[in-house]
Amino acid sequence: MDRDELFLCEKLAIRVAIEAGAMIKTASGRHKEVTQKDSIVDLVTETDKSVESYIFNEFRRHFPKHRFIGEESRGKDERGLTPEPTWIIDPIDGTMNFIHNFPYTCVSIGLTVNREPVIGVVYNPFLDKLYTARKGMGAKCNGAPIHVRQNCQSLSDALMIGDPNPAKRDRDHQRAALQNLEAIVKSCKSVRCMGTAALQLCYVAEGCCDGNWGYGIHVWDIVAAGLIVQEAGGVVLDPEGGPIDWMNRRYLVACSQVIGQQISQTLRVHLDFGKD
Repeated sequence: MDRDELFLCEKLAIRVAIEAGAMIKTASGRHKEVTQKDSIVDLVTETDKSVESYIFNEFRRHFPKHRFIGEESRGKDERGLTPEPTWIIDPIDGTMNFIHNFPYTCVSIGLTVNREPVIGVVYNPFLDKLYTARKGMGAKCNGAPIHVRQNCQSLSDALMIGDPNPAKRDRDHQRAALQNLEAIVKSCKSVRCMGTAALQLCYVAEGCCDGNWGYGIHVWDIVAAGLIVQEAGGVVLDPEGGPIDWMNRRYLVACSQVIGQQISQTLRVHLDFGKD
């Protein structure tokens, strides 16, 4: 895709994210029909489904030949990245937050080409914060350029952000998640938790935090925000320190390669959840 095509894709993604955010904000506070998916912490509401349907319909109307991957429409024909342009959608990242009216909830829209993200849009309608990135063009929040924190040279000086709750609640995964959290807490300045992977990555991109890690997440949780981190000058890695595999359900982001490697060396257990 050329620059003009990417610009049109980004423009549409921004419009759709803002309109989807308005749908989410309107539904906030109402009675929500909640359905459990794969675990007690993997939940879906009728708003998740209606927002994803709206987003997909808009993109299919403009780009009928593109492929699609969405959290609430996981079909075998939609799984896996190919070289083809692929829209990757999380209609509500932070569904648990949305159910509890905790205002850290967002729409996440990413576009990949040749298996790499080229467009990333993340919008929190409750705080009215719009994060955007186009490959090679930098990252922005509400139209203003953002950058990772430049003066953090050691994990001991880092403010980390992460989720201590494992994607699976069996004893082994809980123990592993707590071991990693304990190791990070002992090594960094402090740790925060927001309950949404996409926004946590954006806070690293914005320079509010210095690193974030996660296991058991999906490509729709991180691909858009991952590009935003990269375009803000940060790094996106596998937790063991190697290149990121967007489908591998685990990630590590940091304000620099140095901090990223220090986080990787500090984590005690590298969980494997398989690929999307």
